[in-house]
Amino acid sequence: MLIVLGILFAVAPAVVWATIARTRPVGFAIGGTLLAGASLLISVQQGWIHAPGPDAHLVFTALAPLLIACGAGLEGRHENSPPSEWIPRRNGAIGFLGMQFALTLVAGLLYALMISEGSDAPPSKALPSLPPGISKVNEGTSCGSGGCWRVATVTSGDGLSRPEIIRELGLQQESCRSSGWLLDWRDVCVGARDNGENVTIYAGWGY
Repeated sequence: MLIVLGILFAVAPAVVWATIARTRPVGFAIGGTLLAGASLLISVQQGWIHAPGPDAHLVFTALAPLLIACGAGLEGRHENSPPSEWIPRRNGAIGFLGMQFALTLVAGLLYALMISEGSDAPPSKALPSLPPGISKVNEGTSCGSGGCWRVATVTSGDGLSRPEIIRELGLQQESCRSSGWLLDWRDVCVGARDNGENVTIYAGWGY
């Protein structure tokens, strides 16, 4: 159900544009651009492109109305006054896109408020990818006074020692990267620990 809603959310601006476009050249150009943006957003939703989802939705819903407004302006330069039945469609499009942006903004602000509490652990995809020969034994979360972490125990099928596993993972030192663009200002930090019996990799939030 969430997948269907996400797809509908992404293609809605293109559908709205199709109802108000009046010329083929501009109509196809703006419609194609909106569909390309929808495809990118759906790829983020499905995890095919690694990007912060809340930020991607906010940027998309901000840029789509601007693109549609530019298209309508270009059509107005080359066309006579629009027919009377076009005006209600335009007003409906403005209302729909405004509502979509407002809902996305509210959801984004709630998301930013939620993450500010710092009570969640990073998702599984925040853990570093494993090279061939190294596999994950188990995965879970751990919380303490400093926040919550995503942790996993890894092992080598090639007989590597624990220090060799850490070198193979490239995690001799903890590294951090930005988690988002606009709404999520946290860094996600990844590293590895030699626990004496096994190697644990982890991902946690840095502020």
